[in-house]
Amino acid sequence: MTVPQIAELQAPAAWGTVDFISDLHLTAEEPTTFAAWQRYMETTPADAVFILGDLFEVWVGDDAVSRDFSQGANFEDRCVQVMAAASSRLALFFMHGNRDFLVGQQLMDQCHAALLADPTVLHFADQRFLLSHGDALCLADTEYLQFREQVRSAAWQTTFLALPLAERQSIARGLRAQSEARKQSGQTYADVDTEAAKQWLNAAAASTLIHGHTHQPGQHELGYNLRRVVLSDWDLTATPPRAEVIRLTHSGLQRMPLSV
Repeated sequence: MTVPQIAELQAPAAWGTVDFISDLHLTAEEPTTFAAWQRYMETTPADAVFILGDLFEVWVGDDAVSRDFSQGANFEDRCVQVMAAASSRLALFFMHGNRDFLVGQQLMDQCHAALLADPTVLHFADQRFLLSHGDALCLADTEYLQFREQVRSAAWQTTFLALPLAERQSIARGLRAQSEARKQSGQTYADVDTEAAKQWLNAAAASTLIHGHTHQPGQHELGYNLRRVVLSDWDLTATPPRAEVIRLTHSGLQRMPLSV
């Protein structure tokens, strides 16, 4: 596969703690996970939080935010409020996932967050960490990759965003129903292709890839001192509940349950 252009981000010297999260799939219909995320964003000691995709179950356009909070906040408004409050005391970064690739600069401006290219190398403590949502590396999922190429095109997004908000929301509900049906049928997520991950790491001159998307948290040694670290999805209604943060300090990476 062709390695995409890799962006670079230098962590300020003042950063001592960096958090990575992904795949929360926040939705108004699941308040438990939203409440846990809100508590986390209010209390994390991190100097920077990197959201590596699929913060939202679906995002149909930045105009879903009412921007008139005096009339009562809808779900999207409340998400903006949480992120804006967090960004007043830490650096906040957002990377597109396969569910929220329509997040735009308008939302980032409202949240005082930075939109992060996929992939991006983070320079921290004299090390290079390659960050990605991970979906582009799941080469076995050919049907999804074809869909991804279509919906990431400027032409498709312009056409879709020109539809009335209510129509976009209806389309999104249909796609969510299809996704839920596949999940209930036992269909599993495709995993990241090992050789592709190694290609990306070598091109980035990095030894660690941090990504989400697969809902298969863990760490995989790839040989030649290369590894990929997979973020947890968040599901507070699962048994047992799932919600983890990967925390990076000068001592290295640590996987932390949300309660820690």
